[in-house]
Amino acid sequence: MNIVIPIITFVVGAVAGFAIGVFYLRKQFANMAMDQKQIQQMARKMGMNLNQKQLNQMSRMINNMNRYKKKK
Repeated sequence: MNIVIPIITFVVGAVAGFAIGVFYLRKQFANMAMDQKQIQQMARKMGMNLNQKQLNQMSRMINNMNRYKKKK
């Protein structure tokens, strides 16, 4: 019984920490205002090279996401 309580506590803490981390990151991404230059830099850091069409599409997605979040 002495070993069960720490294991349960660890599992509950890990799940709660993960959930809080995901919530925080989603909130940060939703509040991000990025221009096309910043989007291009972020994509290059991830190993992708976006063409102008993809860049415009990504920019629209971010703007739509920000508008949707503000309506709530």
